[in-house]
Amino acid sequence: MNKPLDGTLALDAAEARWQEEYAAGVGTEPPVANRSGIPVKPLYTPRDWDGGRYEEDLGFPGQPPYTRGIYATMHRGRTWTQRQLIGLGTPQDYNARLAGVLAQGATAVSLIPCNSVFRGYDMDEVHEELLGTCGTVVNTAGHMDAALAGVDLAHTSCAMNDPSPFTLLAFVLATARRRGVDWRAVSGTSNQSDYLSHFVANHMFFRIALPGARRILVDHIDFCNRAVPRWNPMSVVGQHMQQGGATPAEAMAFTLSSAVQYAEDCLARGMDPDRFLPRFTFFFDISLSFFEEVAKFRAGRRIWARLARERLGAKDPRSWRFKFHGQTSGVDLTRQQPLNNVARVTVQAMAGIFGGLQSLHTDAYDEVLSCPTDEAARVAINTQNVLREEAHLTDVIDPLGGSYYVETLTDQMEREILRVMKIVEDAGGMYQAAEAGLVQKMIGESAMRFQRAVESGAQTVVGVNAYRADEAEADRPPVYKPDPAAMRAHLAAFRTWKAARSQDAVRRALDALARAAASPRENVFEQVVAAAEAGCTHGEICGRLREELGFGQPLAFV
Repeated sequence: MNKPLDGTLALDAAEARWQEEYAAGVGTEPPVANRSGIPVKPLYTPRDWDGGRYEEDLGFPGQPPYTRGIYATMHRGRTWTQRQLIGLGTPQDYNARLAGVLAQGATAVSLIPCNSVFRGYDMDEVHEELLGTCGTVVNTAGHMDAALAGVDLAHTSCAMNDPSPFTLLAFVLATARRRGVDWRAVSGTSNQSDYLSHFVANHMFFRIALPGARRILVDHIDFCNRAVPRWNPMSVVGQHMQQGGATPAEAMAFTLSSAVQYAEDCLARGMDPDRFLPRFTFFFDISLSFFEEVAKFRAGRRIWARLARERLGAKDPRSWRFKFHGQTSGVDLTRQQPLNNVARVTVQAMAGIFGGLQSLHTDAYDEVLSCPTDEAARVAINTQNVLREEAHLTDVIDPLGGSYYVETLTDQMEREILRVMKIVEDAGGMYQAAEAGLVQKMIGESAMRFQRAVESGAQTVVGVNAYRADEAEADRPPVYKPDPAAMRAHLAAFRTWKAARSQDAVRRALDALARAAASPRENVFEQVVAAAEAGCTHGEICGRLREELGFGQPLAFV
């Protein structure tokens, strides 16, 4: 009489039977890999991940290693902050749109400035027809006051898309002073504060030469830690690099390497890690590769907690938290059949939620064409409302935790992230790796691989290389353009205001800014704030710092 098979033998037999049936069903198939190049099997079992290292690799939310989340309650206790990044036209246009977004359920303020602002210029220095077409024209503290009319700065978190030298925050602080709001009550984030990501992947944002940008960022962090303690001065951005073509694993690796660089620069200044690290935040792109994105965030959270403790010397658990904002990926959206983008954004948002984000922006389906229309912005906001209120996605913390596939993939993503970080470390750290072009080269190679996959059809893009449809112009949503008359009036008022202000006060403030830039003992950002309060414009502040610290020239490959 045969003895019954034990559990292991029974599992072996069942797996062999499945493999035989699977092979008969699919025949010869090409290898499958995710965007980071990690091979993906058709099935995962306890042989891949058995939970034997549960405490070391997963643990519990709010406890090391933080794989399952940085807070004990996560979304069960408090859901993500619902941000909608908006920016268009004049400050008054922005304020009207902001009121509508807040009424639809957004819980925080985000402002995207005009490209002229991102480039470091005032509105009277660029072509008029370009003003306000993809962001709000904010050049002064008065403009910021108008943009945030009705917003309680003491109780509303404000995210400013604000590259170095952080004039938008300076304008916010000047506005708070005018309104009698204590700076210690002001909260929010300097989005786009990561100059390395700008240098690597977003040249338009790169205003000041690398050494100067490095100096200003540390000054910015130091000033905010002292004077605006609820403000997050450091937003380490993985979004630009992933949108530039980096794989999800590369984007996480470069982001963590950048965070280490910035932290070590602060340590070199003599700053306490448990003072500045709790105000470090992260900003990521969320692609359509659903499980890969979930694993990316879980692995990144685990790596950062370890780095903060072991490499950076942080002892306060608040310093170990990997707080991140997620934005659904605009590069995955298509101009063809734009309504399909609603489905894409929904999948991306779910990946971010299951990955444990702290705040979320969902792209409007027409953002690939222009600034979002009111209708598209409402759909984007309600996408989050549906996922939070109707889909029960917040009922369980880390609901994919324990999945054989997700846990295996999280481990694989961690290894791949660490592999890429080692390449950066061997090049001298993120600053030197970016300065030498190593990071740009790696991103370019990954971008080319993905583009070739799309062109060959190996990667399907619905409406682009498959499932195409003839589209009439009438099928496309309208393209937003600011009212030309309103923009001309805004420009005229700006010129009138500039001529009427105290020129002596402006000159003294800009001279003080130049002296600070020339002296390692002074804080440059402190003088940026003083200049904003004295009536200096965005372009004047950026222009003077360019003169003192050098123009930001991106690295060009020939």
